[in-house]
Amino acid sequence: MRQLNSMFYIALIISLSLLFPVSRSYAKERKVNVTVEVNLNAPDDARHVRLWLPYPMSDNNQDVTDVNINGNFSDMKILREGKYGNNALYVEWKEPNQKRSIKYSFNVRRTELVTKEFTKREVPFSKKEFNKYLEPTRLVTTDGKVREYAEKITKGRKGTLAKARAIYDWVAENMKRDPDVRGCGFGEVEKLLETMGGKCVDIHSVFVALMRASGIPAREVMGIRIPQGKEGSMTAAQHCWAEFYLPGYGWVIVDPADVAKARLEKQLTNEQLKPYREYYFGAVDESRVAYGIGRDIMLNPPQSGEPLNYFMYPYAEADGAKLNEDLFGYNLGYKITFREL
Repeated sequence: MRQLNSMFYIALIISLSLLFPVSRSYAKERKVNVTVEVNLNAPDDARHVRLWLPYPMSDNNQDVTDVNINGNFSDMKILREGKYGNNALYVEWKEPNQKRSIKYSFNVRRTELVTKEFTKREVPFSKKEFNKYLEPTRLVTTDGKVREYAEKITKGRKGTLAKARAIYDWVAENMKRDPDVRGCGFGEVEKLLETMGGKCVDIHSVFVALMRASGIPAREVMGIRIPQGKEGSMTAAQHCWAEFYLPGYGWVIVDPADVAKARLEKQLTNEQLKPYREYYFGAVDESRVAYGIGRDIMLNPPQSGEPLNYFMYPYAEADGAKLNEDLFGYNLGYKITFREL
């Protein structure tokens, strides 16, 4: 009788899974150790030096463990800014010093994320609740030329999913990856609609702007890519992707920038790119670590300078003056490495 009951429950579970398929599934995964080392380039006589490092947290798609932090700093904290919830490793040196160093490492297990099998019936949602994912930012505008493009691209499309797919396909087919752009780009949408070329932040800024101009909540996800191989450098491996909100389903993940990357590196036509376009509409691979979201970021504690365009690179100040030569801060003296576990 016990065996029959077990078989009944197994059959019931299988039947329910067929009737109500799970919308999010997890497949491949990678587990690596990541180490961030900073020997900060700051004036020896500076009396108060501050450094903010992106600090990934565990979530449904990644598990961060075994965090280890050491250095000659005066103070160190893990702090979260209020608008988007981005976390930072905040470090201070409070007296002149010829050397200011910190070494920060963690293990992370990252899974492939697949958001497919979309709902066919959308439900109403509160635009007030999603306002920060609908409003423009300094460089991600939603009116004028952007709105004109959005209306043209989505003409005749009904519903969030159809409009989102039209915008995604347009971006994936028309935006080109420009390897000469520094870092991940600045995401100046109006300029990008003229040049049609850039890096991952540029391409996803255009996607997000067109989505918001169409009344669809969307956001960039900032992170870093885990390179292929067993170990090596990932100092310049920062990467971003995007998400849009599908009412009745949740956040759907996309990466048209990786479609553009495949076109450039593999010299593929739009027809040959179809498998990439299909995969990256609703999925991303396991070789990436998410940091956070949002644009025009005020850190915690607030930086002395203007809001950061986005927070995916280290940022530092000495006696209130910005040390970053640009957004990417390669001049600060940091390196990031990984080792497969």
